[in-house]
Amino acid sequence: MIEITNFRQGAVLNHNHGVETEKALTVTIQGVSRSGYPAYVNGIKAEMDGQNFSVDIDLTQKINTVCASTTTPYGTYSQELTLVWDKKSFLRCNCYIDDHSFFFTDLAKERPQKAFDHFYLKGLKNIHDKYGLKVTLNLFYHNDHFDFELKDMPDIWKSEFIDNSDWMKFSFHSYSEFPDRPYLETTREEFARDWDLVQSNIYRFAGEECYIPPVVIHWANIHPVAAQEYIARGCRCYTHSMRARVMGGPSLADRQKGGNMNDVQARSASGADKSCNSDALQMHYGFADEASYLQKHGLYYDAGLGLFFFGRPGKLGGCCCNLVPLKDIPVRCRSMVDGAKESGCNIVNIGSHEQYTFPYYANYLPDHMQRIEEAARCTLEVGGCKPVFFSEGLMGNTAWED
Repeated sequence: MIEITNFRQGAVLNHNHGVETEKALTVTIQGVSRSGYPAYVNGIKAEMDGQNFSVDIDLTQKINTVCASTTTPYGTYSQELTLVWDKKSFLRCNCYIDDHSFFFTDLAKERPQKAFDHFYLKGLKNIHDKYGLKVTLNLFYHNDHFDFELKDMPDIWKSEFIDNSDWMKFSFHSYSEFPDRPYLETTREEFARDWDLVQSNIYRFAGEECYIPPVVIHWANIHPVAAQEYIARGCRCYTHSMRARVMGGPSLADRQKGGNMNDVQARSASGADKSCNSDALQMHYGFADEASYLQKHGLYYDAGLGLFFFGRPGKLGGCCCNLVPLKDIPVRCRSMVDGAKESGCNIVNIGSHEQYTFPYYANYLPDHMQRIEEAARCTLEVGGCKPVFFSEGLMGNTAWED
């Protein structure tokens, strides 16, 4: 009977969507009152144009309730939405790298005087020093390729990690790399046990200052009981969706035995590795409403879960560095930044996976660290994004806390 049409439930709004002052974000609410009777939004009478209505309202809180209503001879009808004010928003970039166990294995074996003498950490710090990169390293407890567990990581570099905790954080990812989608079928106790194994060891060898809640779990898809535990542990946001869905990337065989990475990258770029070739399949597997909204707007808030879900605005999708050739990274990052600006969401994310940096990995990419650096350069230096951690504040914006 009445419907707000220009914003969806959980829309995250900022100065790109209205007029912002210190006290409020003024936005225009548009909709349809199908009965033709007058519409009110938060008690303010809207301007009517036949069945269409429009009215300006102020969002004054981080989380705002907006109620559109109309009274007819048959009763009062209403719709209620939650809208989020991303106060003092700015263009920003989060970066995470998944699947870490290799450099810990090396450090435990080689025992260098400084942890950042290791080529991997040295490479990341070089990118930080050049472009201000902030990065979350998502950790496995067990290395499936070598005999190593995170408990074997020495704590002799703890102060060194703490000294770099302003730009490099550690987080939970999974117990180990295999099997794929490890928490799609799990118990809450199993999920919590694995999380505690990783988090307690981060505290031990790197200090609490270096820990940050994750924004993605290994393979992203997780069981509802794992999602419940994830939320209970204070996590604020997640990538795309927790539901099982069609995903791309290297096959299990390619990752275990070494495949043709040129073919893998080509399949990823074309979308052939996650293609749904009919509308029926897309509706069944693709969760089209959420997917299309994130593709266009990049971000929304699920009021029921208390989580922000973020996607990849831009026609070319996101930038997972181990799937995007070096020469294509500037174009991909420009598409993401342009998408963030066009949608007004102001957020972009870059990611990758640790193992592709290591010569002894079956699918080693000699230019992998260069790809991460180029993605950082393009988003941070060229695109004008400020480095942030999405787990802090509102997707890296701490204006409400400040």
